[in-house]
Amino acid sequence: MVRILPPERLVYGMQLPVQSQSTIYAEPWEAEAGPAQLARIATAADRLGFHYVAVCDHVAIPRRLAAAMGTTWYDPVATLAWLAALTEKVRLLSHVAVAGLRHPLVTAKQYATLDRLSEGRLILGVGAGHVREEFEALAVDFAARGRVLDEVVDALDAALTEEFPEFEGERFSFRDLGQRPRPAQDPRPPIWVGGSSPAAVRRAALKGDGWLPQGDPRGALPEQIARLRRLREEHGIAEPLDVGAITEPLYVGDPGWHVGRRTLSGEPARLAESLREYRAMGVGQIQVRFRSRSCEELLDQMRAFATDVAPHLHD
Repeated sequence: MVRILPPERLVYGMQLPVQSQSTIYAEPWEAEAGPAQLARIATAADRLGFHYVAVCDHVAIPRRLAAAMGTTWYDPVATLAWLAALTEKVRLLSHVAVAGLRHPLVTAKQYATLDRLSEGRLILGVGAGHVREEFEALAVDFAARGRVLDEVVDALDAALTEEFPEFEGERFSFRDLGQRPRPAQDPRPPIWVGGSSPAAVRRAALKGDGWLPQGDPRGALPEQIARLRRLREEHGIAEPLDVGAITEPLYVGDPGWHVGRRTLSGEPARLAESLREYRAMGVGQIQVRFRSRSCEELLDQMRAFATDVAPHLHD
């Protein structure tokens, strides 16, 4: 197991805007934004002490889902590699790579190279995926995607740990095949498993170094975290798991405009007090998202959070 979060602190990261534009969370200004805005936001996160920046993964969106999901989904490896060259300290998270769509040796080659080029800043987040047409187009069994991911995680563990890994599974097998460059992190980069279904939680508990919930409301997290711990205990896994959470949308200060009823807004002390509840549940990292009407407003929000809210997450 590879643990990277500090045991006594609550750290924060963010899913980058622009690179994925689902109508569920994208702000209107992102539709006209591009690499210049993405670079400004990522480099600001680097300067401001964000633990990670994250990029999503979809190969292609079917027409039936395009109105809701959009078709703007930057490739995670290309995007994170580009951002690695623009940043110095912030970690680079795939949240999440649909790892079952690709052979694990291909995924290992891509992400090991990324970890080497970024000098050990990769967090490999993986998930099962949910878009049937993507799997069908790439000749991957959609109905078996959970079982495929279980095998892929084990194969990635082997391939990212050893130069000449040996793996024998139902769908994938390899031996006497070496891969360099090796990851910079030793023994390998952390693998965080995404998803909130019973199968995904079990996968995270038994195979992952961390858990990335998908859409769990705050009130559902304690039960999910208890299940993670119970599963690990039942299977004799003593090492703690890096547990994450996606917070409600945030706005630091008085927005003066309608930010949505679920958005947490107000004075920094009030926001920090609310976010500390995650730490009390056993969460080690929170993924934050800020409501904004422009790139400049988002950058202002990031600065306000890092300066006025983050120092009080440990009070």
